[in-house]
Amino acid sequence: MRKYLNKTLSACLSAFCAFSMQLAPVVHAQTPNKPISGPNVTGSADAGASLKSEVAFVVDLNSNEVLFSKNSDTIRPIASISKLMTALVIAKAHLPMDEQIQITDADVDRFKYSSSRLSIGTTLSRRELLHLALMSSENRAAHALGRTYPGGMEAFVREMNAQARALGMTRSRFVEPTGLSPMNVSSPRDLVKLIQATSEQPLIRQLSTSDEYEVVTSNGKVQKYKNTNRLVRNSNWTIQISKTGYIKEAGDCLVMKTQMDGRPVAVVLLNSQGRLTRFADAIRVRHLVQSDYPTLL
Repeated sequence: MRKYLNKTLSACLSAFCAFSMQLAPVVHAQTPNKPISGPNVTGSADAGASLKSEVAFVVDLNSNEVLFSKNSDTIRPIASISKLMTALVIAKAHLPMDEQIQITDADVDRFKYSSSRLSIGTTLSRRELLHLALMSSENRAAHALGRTYPGGMEAFVREMNAQARALGMTRSRFVEPTGLSPMNVSSPRDLVKLIQATSEQPLIRQLSTSDEYEVVTSNGKVQKYKNTNRLVRNSNWTIQISKTGYIKEAGDCLVMKTQMDGRPVAVVLLNSQGRLTRFADAIRVRHLVQSDYPTLL
């Protein structure tokens, strides 16, 4: 039965991605960002082959010049990168960030059966839940944020897609706030737009790049959470926006707004195989862009 369900899910995902690609050209959304230039791509085939991520895309956010590109037009599941859109919806809703929200049985992942250290009954502020969702990719925290949005989860997901359209993310679709569903899909070019939009939100910048945070759960235990992006703890990197992600269908993912040669850049790495590969690829990409290869891992 499980094999049958996996095959069915895979077939649905393929059909959905194909549908998204067909639909994209007819969506005309207004976006404040200048179009990203296509031809100005640096890097050779050999350089691209040195990256272990299936998708790599680096853009100068001042000029919108593409600095490196590998499979930049593909549409893929984005796993917990979805939480950046979750955060954007919360930030733009101007909800009370000190409001207390309790983790309930409804927040338990019964799709991927992912683990969580947030026990049922734990009560945290909306700000704390957002902190854990962005910094440590806490799925129950992200789900609780969507569940308690005015109008409930359906209204929250609708707003996620409305925000995507407003940003011109024509090749992106969201079905839930955690990224556990492979039906949350996007393209590298769309994700650059999401990075730009979230970088304009001071709270998202602060929480996504926070190093660690402690909370007290319902059983009275103090749980220490750390950032899933190990590069935020390295002084060689200046990171303003950060989010990692992983599900089997998406592979290991990493998106960042950082600095290269003193200029702000967006980095998108999707479908890396191996937990540390995405960070090694970030180093490789920086080396390719600015000929600088410090030891960062």
